[in-house]
Amino acid sequence: MLDENHSLAIEFPEHQNTIHQLKMANANFKSMADRYHKLDHAIRGLENQSLPIGDTSFSQMKLERAHLKDKIFEIIGQTDK
Repeated sequence: MLDENHSLAIEFPEHQNTIHQLKMANANFKSMADRYHKLDHAIRGLENQSLPIGDTSFSQMKLERAHLKDKIFEIIGQTDK
């Protein structure tokens, strides 16, 4: 779906407090969350503007976002235990 927002707030609404705490206390987590946000914003921008980008580049961006989401969720799960 075009322009679907995959922000962490939408993907993990039940973990917003944990995400905020991790961003404040864990520089690595904050870096991953920031990169995830930038990728999500860029992907949505490309989808909206129909800018020319190779399918490989676009797919790589989406794959990186998915990997970051998995890592972020893993850290959230370890923290919430």
